[in-house]
Amino acid sequence: MEGEEKMETLEKKDLGLKELSKKLQEFAEERDWEQYHSPRNLLLAMVGEVGELSEIFMWRGEVAKGLPNWKESDKQHLGEELSDVLLYLIRLADICGIDLADAATKKIVKNAIKYPSKTA
Repeated sequence: MEGEEKMETLEKKDLGLKELSKKLQEFAEERDWEQYHSPRNLLLAMVGEVGELSEIFMWRGEVAKGLPNWKESDKQHLGEELSDVLLYLIRLADICGIDLADAATKKIVKNAIKYPSKTA
């Protein structure tokens, strides 16, 4: 029942990266999985999940924005695989001591300088 209660508190809540990181750390600690969460292991697990994500798109050709021709079950599966990749990425960043939000923000600024807007 405890897991169901935790799921209910997570549902419909807009969590930030730091909150997700904390939840992932708690999840790993509760299961004594931290011993397995080395940067290498997390990276390889994430790559495996990217492979599963790729399988969803394999043989579909180009896919329209918003996935209008997809079944709801396919969209749900896609959301699950995207979430797996995101969660491993957040955990990897945390284990490596990288503030992912800060790094992403700096990368956007760097890209804006490297690839200036045509209207600027």
